[in-house]
Amino acid sequence: MIVLATDAPLSQRNLRRLAERTSHGVARTGSSMAHGSGDYAIALSTDRGPAAKLEGALMTVLFGAAMEATEEAVLNSLFAATTTVGFRGRVVRALPVDEVLQLLRSAER
Repeated sequence: MIVLATDAPLSQRNLRRLAERTSHGVARTGSSMAHGSGDYAIALSTDRGPAAKLEGALMTVLFGAAMEATEEAVLNSLFAATTTVGFRGRVVRALPVDEVLQLLRSAER
């Protein structure tokens, strides 16, 4: 579940468009919001004023921010995950953070 919150005064239409862009942030991490994945995105605005008509370049900036924030959230969750034991004792190992960081440094990332 992806929850995107902003204080931008967006209409329902633009909030929906913003939520749709989170799939691009997920894709940047090498995954996708495929059918049956259970991935859903919603967007909300904390602004209490009337929705502004934000179009063009400003919406493009917000779309980019939504993608980057989603990508960062996915990466943060990967690095914070712990090894778990699931159904029928299936072990799902946590990301080996030190090894991944070493690989990223060697690739100059």
